[in-house]
Amino acid sequence: MECIFCKIVRKEIQANILFEDDCVMAFLDCDPISEGHILIIPKQHFGDVDELPRQLLFRLAKVSQKIVKAIKSCYLPDGYGVMQNGGQFNDIGHYHLHIFPRYKNDGFGWTCAQTKAPVSQEVVQKIILHMS
Repeated sequence: MECIFCKIVRKEIQANILFEDDCVMAFLDCDPISEGHILIIPKQHFGDVDELPRQLLFRLAKVSQKIVKAIKSCYLPDGYGVMQNGGQFNDIGHYHLHIFPRYKNDGFGWTCAQTKAPVSQEVVQKIILHMS
């Protein structure tokens, strides 16, 4: 099955686009958490953040900053969410960054496992060994 976001980039599927340049596109999420929920994608197909070229990652960050400023000015939220899922939790298979206004008592929150994950220097060292 072909990627729905690639189809949006090629204008084969309509989207409510609010930003586009040569390498990045931003549009309204079709199933928003709140009004003003925006998705930012690279126009070239990449699956996860660790696959993105550094310059493209910087461009996505710059666009996300611009959108956060606009959301704060437009909606006057109590805060905002910036979220990105990877691997099997990236339900589209095309890297995308969610940005959405947040409000006190909006009902949005994390769902966590019942068991507590360890927090220690051993965990830090384990991860550091895999950084390059």
